[in-house]
Amino acid sequence: MDSQQTVDQILKDHVPEELLKKVNKVIYGAEIEKLEIPHYDDPNKCEVAGWKIGGAHQEQLRKPRLVRVGLIQNSIVVPTDQPIDAQREAIYKKIAAYIDHAAKCKVNIVCLQEAWTMPFAFCTREKYPWLELAEPADETGWSTEKLCALAKQHKMVIISPILERDPIGDKIWNTAVVIGSEGQILGKHRKNHIPRVGDFNESTYYMEGDTGHPVFNTEFGKIAVNICYGRHHPLNWLMFGLNGAEIVFNPSATVGQLSEPLWGIEARNAAIANSYYTCAINRVGTERFPNEFTSGDGKPAHHDFGHFYGSSYVAAPDGSRTRGLNRHMDGLLVAELDLNLCRQTKDLWGFTMTQRLKMYAEGLTRASQEDFKQQIV
Repeated sequence: MDSQQTVDQILKDHVPEELLKKVNKVIYGAEIEKLEIPHYDDPNKCEVAGWKIGGAHQEQLRKPRLVRVGLIQNSIVVPTDQPIDAQREAIYKKIAAYIDHAAKCKVNIVCLQEAWTMPFAFCTREKYPWLELAEPADETGWSTEKLCALAKQHKMVIISPILERDPIGDKIWNTAVVIGSEGQILGKHRKNHIPRVGDFNESTYYMEGDTGHPVFNTEFGKIAVNICYGRHHPLNWLMFGLNGAEIVFNPSATVGQLSEPLWGIEARNAAIANSYYTCAINRVGTERFPNEFTSGDGKPAHHDFGHFYGSSYVAAPDGSRTRGLNRHMDGLLVAELDLNLCRQTKDLWGFTMTQRLKMYAEGLTRASQEDFKQQIV
């Protein structure tokens, strides 16, 4: 079996067509309808896939609230030993082209992958040159200035996860900047949970965020951003839901050996548990660095993090999900959502009505105390 193949391709190659329909219904929760969208100019460089996701029914008093989201996964372009301005410029050039194509696909909200302007260099523990790529999370930022112009041009909301340098104290943060459809900055969210596992040495560069769980009220719906490692924390997902999110984006950078068995489960579970849509985005490719580094596990030093396996997808509050993008190349996933499904799912399952927040708040308050004793009988 080719390690670059997706589960979708393996099933398509080996399962008879009639049986495949039944298998796909079990795997994806429903038979999902393809969107008719234009292909990218060079399909060998960027896969473009489009789906209608979620089984919202037609209401009598509310019109459908249709929105198209675009998830962009990408590899770096220039080798990591080249000047960082060349690396950054090359990535931006192709991302701008992908955003332009998303506009052709009538996308309303685009989300890029975690730290999209750079290689995911946090495995190296080297401060330079990588911290030179940190930028203010405002209109003066190198990438934000450019994306504000693209957002305004295409009347599109853009979520831009960057390495932020706070002018106050020169603090570094892992941050998502949310840009409105008129090119204005709606706000930002800083990553709440920082990994300390394997080669994810991110606390060498930045610490846990201080922005809470903001939800951004855009003209296309209420959206939030749960950055990468935060997807492993159910309470992180919960808080965005309590604050009214209808779509939660999860821009990530994660490798196969560590997390791939979890990838298709976590964002989908969050969509079900919180009655909102989730959009999981992962970078793609293998990034090699000039100097060797170790994982602190006694194994030999190495030059790369491992393979970022892409596989970006969208999940709906009714438990259905799209197929994932491929594991080895750039991609744009377009999904059409009906936000009415969020309330319809709450009405059907009653999760918010039965969640008993006060009981859990009391338990969590006790658990956060130093003298906490477990309730073991």
